[in-house]
Amino acid sequence: MWTRQIPFVDPVAAAEALAALPGLAFLDSAMHHETLGRSSILAADPFGRFRYRDGRATLDGRPVPGGGLEALRACLAPYRVAPETAAEPDRPGFPGGAIGYFAYDLGARLERVACPARRAGLCDDIAFNLYDTILEIDHGTGRCRLIATGDPETDRTTRERRAQERLDRFAGLLAGARPSPEPAAGPALAWASNFTRAGYEGAVERVRDYIRAGDIYQSNIAQRFTADLPPGFDALALYRRLRATNPATFGAYLAFEDLRVASSSPERFLKLSGRAIETRPIKGTVRRVADPVADARRGAALQADRKERAENIMIVDLLRNDLSRICEPHSVRVPVLCGLESYASVHHLVSVVTGTLKPDMDAIDLIAATFPGGSITGAPKLRAMDIITEIEGDARELYCGAIGALGFDGSLDTSIAIRTVFMDDRKAVLQAGGGVTLLSDPAAEYEETLTKAARVFQAFGPDGEGDR
Repeated sequence: MWTRQIPFVDPVAAAEALAALPGLAFLDSAMHHETLGRSSILAADPFGRFRYRDGRATLDGRPVPGGGLEALRACLAPYRVAPETAAEPDRPGFPGGAIGYFAYDLGARLERVACPARRAGLCDDIAFNLYDTILEIDHGTGRCRLIATGDPETDRTTRERRAQERLDRFAGLLAGARPSPEPAAGPALAWASNFTRAGYEGAVERVRDYIRAGDIYQSNIAQRFTADLPPGFDALALYRRLRATNPATFGAYLAFEDLRVASSSPERFLKLSGRAIETRPIKGTVRRVADPVADARRGAALQADRKERAENIMIVDLLRNDLSRICEPHSVRVPVLCGLESYASVHHLVSVVTGTLKPDMDAIDLIAATFPGGSITGAPKLRAMDIITEIEGDARELYCGAIGALGFDGSLDTSIAIRTVFMDDRKAVLQAGGGVTLLSDPAAEYEETLTKAARVFQAFGPDGEGDR
């Protein structure tokens, strides 16, 4: 691998500059944090495109044998590099790899659960682009570094020539890049939900009936909002507004051939570094208010709320069980239980679960054992997933799946795809939901979904709440 230091580039300016190339991927720590939001990664012009849909895997349109995850592993294998070691402290955090998403509906191919009656078909089950050239921005030090692997070339001389050419090209695009003026909001969109208020509150009651019957302890139920887009809609400009209205540690903008993804997720799904695993489930939400004293009281009340804490602890137990399937015995720990994290519009209860991956396992095994994330399904997981499918009716597609990167060094870092819009050139889709327990109030649960969606609606326009 070859690296080059370049002058600091604003991440938005870098995204706009690299958008001239196909396949822009922007993993954006728009809300800076010493550990969770320390760096941003940008990549473009992938050398490979992996897709999995309807049980068929392809690389650059050519069939790849095996199921979705097995086929993805096979496509990554030729580019594997040794993991970072303590002797190489200056090695890039992401040494090239695959960036993209796992859609929630992949779960129906990993487990025996029901398939939804309706699917719009905007998303693949798995979509990852393979990148050999990366821009890494360290927000803590202000350092910007280009990394080129030389892939997919195999001969050392040819690899180095390709890497240097790629470094030159990217450095030229980024030289002097400055963000364009803040994009103006577009016309308000007419958002339509697949639930009325009464319908959603009734769905909450149905979940509570399942809990009373002993089927489950909890399930996550979401509204699905859709809106028609005007011709020429600028998805990257939308993402710029979204990261301004709702900055998050796990923001993302992804450009595929016929799909754009704009995400401002606050929730890490899985991180794998070496054999160390971390997951950070969110359960428990309250809207923030302008008055600092009242806002602090709301945060403290959330941490003390019996219903919200019970919901969080149930999911922590579920994730401990999931990780125990692929972690070293006795290595799964909960260093943080029901901690408070604050974002632009909401406070969240967040726990941290860690573990040590077994030596014969890898990132693909980790996804297979834990996907989709327990924080957005419920407990017990499989029965909760069946109830979600029954009640929601529509396939979730990308919503509540995972967005992130699989490194050629075996690393993994993904977010839960919440506060996330995916769109083609005609339609945008946004979902928002919440965990339902026996203690849930249907009206409050409905309002919570609107609170979670509000900042995303706002990014579309001043009247972004639309027709609901």
